[in-house]
Amino acid sequence: MLVKFQTKAYAPITMFGDVAVTLIKLMGHSGAVPGALLAEDVPAALERLEQAVSEHAGESLDPEPSGKGKDEESMHVSLAHRALPLIELLKAAAADEANVMWET
Repeated sequence: MLVKFQTKAYAPITMFGDVAVTLIKLMGHSGAVPGALLAEDVPAALERLEQAVSEHAGESLDPEPSGKGKDEESMHVSLAHRALPLIELLKAAAADEANVMWET
């Protein structure tokens, strides 16, 4: 599953579903897809997401390596890198006082 985030203030972004749901939950939302944030709720969601990222910046959202080799272990992507596009989208939405929506 892919999840697409949209706001009139920023280009749409698409993420893998498991990563997107995790980030949605870190924003303080239920994790439901589809979903939305009203413009007045965006700054608080952005703050919660940035706080979570700063607390867990080096952690990965990828599953544990399956033991297939050293290359697989080095291919994880940190929470901070996964969240960056969504943080940028939320910043733009907050600045423009725009709603944010996500759907499959």
